[in-house]
Amino acid sequence: MSKKLNQLEATAICGNDISSSCLYVSALAIFYAGQYAWISLLMVAGVLFLFRKIYGEVVGALPLNGGAYNALLNTTKKSTASVAAALTVLSYMATAVLSASEAVKYAHSVWNVIPVFPVTIGLLLLFMGLVIIGIGESSKVAVFIFLFHLFSLTLLCSFCLYFLFSHGFETLIANFNMPVGGSITMALFFGFSAAMLGISGFESSANYVEEQKAGVFPKTLRNMWIVVSVFNPLIAFLALGLLPQEVVNNNQDALLSFLGETSGGHWLSILVGIDAALVLSGAVLTSFVGVGGLMERMALDRVLPSFLLIRNKNKSPYLIFVLFFALCTSILLVTHGDLPSLAGVYTIAFLSVMVLFGVGNLLLKINRKQLPRPERASYLAVFIAIAAVISALLGNIFLNPEFLITFFEYLVPTLFVVYFMLYHHYILKAALRFIDFIAPDDSKFFRSWNRITKNKLQELTGKQFVFFTNNDNVETLNRVMQYIKHNEPTKRLKIVAILAEGMKVANNLKSDIDVLDRAYPEIKIQFLEEQGKFGPEKIKELSKRWNIPVNFMFIGAPGEDFPYKIQQLGEVRVII
Repeated sequence: MSKKLNQLEATAICGNDISSSCLYVSALAIFYAGQYAWISLLMVAGVLFLFRKIYGEVVGALPLNGGAYNALLNTTKKSTASVAAALTVLSYMATAVLSASEAVKYAHSVWNVIPVFPVTIGLLLLFMGLVIIGIGESSKVAVFIFLFHLFSLTLLCSFCLYFLFSHGFETLIANFNMPVGGSITMALFFGFSAAMLGISGFESSANYVEEQKAGVFPKTLRNMWIVVSVFNPLIAFLALGLLPQEVVNNNQDALLSFLGETSGGHWLSILVGIDAALVLSGAVLTSFVGVGGLMERMALDRVLPSFLLIRNKNKSPYLIFVLFFALCTSILLVTHGDLPSLAGVYTIAFLSVMVLFGVGNLLLKINRKQLPRPERASYLAVFIAIAAVISALLGNIFLNPEFLITFFEYLVPTLFVVYFMLYHHYILKAALRFIDFIAPDDSKFFRSWNRITKNKLQELTGKQFVFFTNNDNVETLNRVMQYIKHNEPTKRLKIVAILAEGMKVANNLKSDIDVLDRAYPEIKIQFLEEQGKFGPEKIKELSKRWNIPVNFMFIGAPGEDFPYKIQQLGEVRVII
């Protein structure tokens, strides 16, 4: 069994992404909100506080990799969940390319002999290699970067505070007395919208929760919230105390380095530049680790091709990381390293994923209310959090309407691939009809394609799925059939009752299944009684005996008295 991540390791992987936001988000908030930027950043911290419980409830109830995709997969249709997956993959691609590029640019500012473009590709290649070696090894690199970043930020803030108190508050007072363009409300709104970028990375921990030790996940959320709530508003406030707003706005790209130069001298500016290069590199690692957990789950559920699940000797799904590296490199080559448009993809995709996670929480409350969970977010908190993120999304689109066009340019091809896999069997059926319609009777070529297409369709529809029943009634079983009909291409379903010694199934169960067999003639239903105790060992035994993957097995939502946690059952899906 692979080594699980402890609190520091798990926090470091996602924390490098979210804590790297202080390199740009304070300057961005000041540009839009002026002297009220620190209030906008505190508003962001308040929204993130609400999302701590939202994520804690969903992942506590369904502690499986996949983030928003997993939440929606277990509460609604597979096609809806696939949209969340596509958005998350897009967000990770944009994060990886932007972070790698910015990291190398910071390194170039410290040592200008570094060539930006080839080293950016080299950095992506380096982190691909690290995650292929294994998440445990890559976490050690993440921990070093994270701790060095926290040290650098603490040192910078200490020097800035000393400078502020020793040189007086004239600059701070002058900044606070500056007139605001428009109303204070609008300044706070646009500052808040821009500053919401500062919490990107918060969603990442949910994408590799299975690699974390028990109880670690909620601690990663708490730790990320503390870092963002302390450093982002503080750095914005200190920037307003040391520098006129005009100077801040003219040094947005490297504000922290400029603050270091002002408060501590050139050595501190160099240290901040090195730290920026390292922590942005850490954000690249976050993208690789997060997308690995997500795409593996998607491949298991046949939303992506199954060959992506092939593992190396380190148990790493290396083809996923190779594919992700290839996608990131292709974006870099297509844009020639000019990446402002990717920032738009990053903004809209990330905020959309946050909204969908909130929606997943609501669906969990409504559709899977009996699932046990360690904590619960109130309906009011969820609605406020979703409304806040939607308003930030609209604010960003209003500020940069061209981002929306770029976003759809990247989203449409991504959704095409996902939906092609999702509706593969319909496409094959249409191809068969087309071949039958146009093919000459004596054409060997078309006969060959007809045979290949039929074999592929048979392979897809011939896969068996399993539903474990607990003496469910016909209404419940009908919902199971509806789910399978609308979400899976199979024509074969086993309904299995696991019975302890001396137990029997309910008298009406077999007759109910006969009714369903007649109601759904396109799906062949097989009812089986298995002796034993339902649990992880029995699931593994049946999976091996029947050669059916565990993620092709479904259950209804268990109640509070269920003796196992969902994650102990492996990739079993909760569908009712």
